[in-house]
Amino acid sequence: MQNTHDRQTPLVSFIITYYDLPATMLRECIESIRKLSLRPYEREIIVVDDGSSMSPLAHLSDCLDDIVYVRQKNGGLSAARNMGIRTAAGQYLQFVDADDLLLTTAYEHCLDLVRYQKTDMVAFQLSEQRDVKPTAIYDDTPAMSGSEFMRHHNICGSACSYLFKRTALSELRFTTGIFHEDEEFTPLLMLRADTMISTTAQAYFYRRRNGSIMTDVSIRHRLKRLDDAQQILFRLLKTADTLPTDSRLALKRRVHQLTMDYIYNVILLTKSRHYLNRKLEELKRKNIYPLPDREYTRKYSLFRRLANSNVGLTVLMRIIPLMKQEK
Repeated sequence: MQNTHDRQTPLVSFIITYYDLPATMLRECIESIRKLSLRPYEREIIVVDDGSSMSPLAHLSDCLDDIVYVRQKNGGLSAARNMGIRTAAGQYLQFVDADDLLLTTAYEHCLDLVRYQKTDMVAFQLSEQRDVKPTAIYDDTPAMSGSEFMRHHNICGSACSYLFKRTALSELRFTTGIFHEDEEFTPLLMLRADTMISTTAQAYFYRRRNGSIMTDVSIRHRLKRLDDAQQILFRLLKTADTLPTDSRLALKRRVHQLTMDYIYNVILLTKSRHYLNRKLEELKRKNIYPLPDREYTRKYSLFRRLANSNVGLTVLMRIIPLMKQEK
């Protein structure tokens, strides 16, 4: 039987960020949380309205008792999530974009991992299909520190793909005013996890929409994305140099992976060899190009061999624009 204090502290605070979406999407998102086995006092549903042109509250009249609604001046996704962190009282936090959903059966598995194994962090899979067939068995890694996991695995950059203990954050917050904020936040969060478990459970439905931040193709937007990604690389690299050996190696692996992604996106989004050469010189001055010889993955090894030579770069300039744009 839970004592009074435990009943007043939610197990999970769900931080939903909302901005100018159909209220039906927000309702679906909220309902996917309400369907979970968590009792009302075990969950906290926080909707951060980042200055939408119209409040969605009129369409949520029957679930107002179940949500904490916070409206703020438009400041972007990072500012909205930071507001959610300040508001949250739960033992664990889960970020959810308002146009996405939690997938009930798989997410219940994630909840069981924090309920019974008390891990600081659970990493789960995202899906672009909402009708994922439930499975009775998921593959889970043994519990290990976040730095150990990062030393041996690639990680998903999206902050929405993790359920994590609020106290693990400490002073960590999202950097405001940038794109790719998750790519900076997520590895720094993982380094703070004393224990984490990665599971194959596809627990989150990611809805790809035309007109979203990640599908905006204007030139100004593309250059802003690339500049922000580069600055994140440099900040993570600077942080890595201040860390103990294990954490430094873990974060350096992530930096090398993001450098590969950055080069890929410079080619994809600009198709300019002149611009690429200029950016490679900037990476070289930071000693992260040429890409280091590490056996992280077959994909990394192949890309490194191509990206580190003029002939290989010519090949990449030809084939990358023909490939599907990154998620």
